Amino acid sequence: MASPPPGILVVGAGQAAVSLVTHLRELGDDSPVTVVGDEARPPYERPPLSKAHLHPASGPAVPLPLLTPQRWRDLDVHLLTGTTVTGLTRGDGGAGGVATTTAGPLPFGRLALVTGAEARRLDVPGSDLPGVVTLRSVEDADALAARLRPGATHLDDTDGPGGPRGLDVVVVGGGFIGLEVAATARDLGHRVTVVEVTDRLLGRAVTPQLSGFFALAHDRRGVRVLLGRRVVSLESAGPTSGRPSSVGTVVLDDGERLTADVVVTGVGARPRTALATALGLEVAAGGVVVDEHAVASDGSTVAAGDCALGPNPFSRGLGGPLRLESVAHAVDQARVAAATLAGRPEAYRAVPWFWSYQFDLHLQISGLPHGADRVVVRGDPATEAFSLLAFRDGLLVAAECVGRPADHVAVKRGLEKGLTADPDAVADADVPLRRLLRPA
Repeated sequence: MASPPPGILVVGAGQAAVSLVTHLRELGDDSPVTVVGDEARPPYERPPLSKAHLHPASGPAVPLPLLTPQRWRDLDVHLLTGTTVTGLTRGDGGAGGVATTTAGPLPFGRLALVTGAEARRLDVPGSDLPGVVTLRSVEDADALAARLRPGATHLDDTDGPGGPRGLDVVVVGGGFIGLEVAATARDLGHRVTVVEVTDRLLGRAVTPQLSGFFALAHDRRGVRVLLGRRVVSLESAGPTSGRPSSVGTVVLDDGERLTADVVVTGVGARPRTALATALGLEVAAGGVVVDEHAVASDGSTVAAGDCALGPNPFSRGLGGPLRLESVAHAVDQARVAAATLAGRPEAYRAVPWFWSYQFDLHLQISGLPHGADRVVVRGDPATEAFSLLAFRDGLLVAAECVGRPADHVAVKRGLEKGLTADPDAVADADVPLRRLLRPA
């Protein structure tokens, strides 16, 4: 194949890549751009994979492309799908270089790493059995959707008074993806157990108060939640099951054995940093180290999204740079990387925000609730429409909002403007939150 002329090489074809190339063109940079992704299809939306993609009521399971083919042409970006970058070599003096790929060598003048992250594997005996799945790509989601299809029943079951039962689904990991899959599987009529090794759900991301709410919400909807329990092995179903080689049992550290037709592992993600390491870039705490302009340690490569570890103006007091995993962060940091490449650098200043749908619950988070020393409840959690406002050193640092989008918007905009609020005043849910915000 003919190689495009040296320009900007974007390694990775996810949300960050799309944000980067789109903003690059918005800034008037007309450099040749090549985007290389190892998946066979163009970049697509990943959030629905753990929700709508698994649920037939949402329509055919077709991934939503982030850009149409015409839009790629309008951007004048060369997109290479189904192509893996296996190596990167810098040119003399560190200027430009060549990428070794499965489609041949690709010369480049400037480099952007938006390689994302890959699902961590459950490292226990039996984790390679059929029926044990992770969820990161559309292929993963398709495989899981096929197993969770409506009407799928437990193969060892005989029809009781209520007829055949649904599947026994065990979700290992109580993070967002695990809980979203658990909610979807339960909505499809399956029996679901969530096993979380720590003492609370969503422990890395939210306040203890919100963890407790979601544990109760799942329990009320029929999901069994096991906290502080560790999976030690997975066992096959056995010769009498009709699926002898597939997973059949999850063994916990206290000896409890959980029947399982499907095991979904959601035990976190590992940033893809092998290329950065081989290139000699600084990698720390699992991410490619970048500055506030998304520039890596060599002073020329940019990196953004799930693979990058960088400063965040909202992480003060939390121990240094952060690696955030969210669509919003990938979009915002990639825009900063694009500005750097276009010669119009701007510092990363975006307010972190996130959302999750579980059952009929819509969660929105703005800011970083980590390390909060006071959490104020606004509204009544029993109504499943409330907000948790997190304060650190007397300043408002985050809002966790369930069914209260106006609170989410008010706090996000307030944090962008450097505003705070009086912790003693914000509990009154009858007063619009935007009226209670004031300069810090």
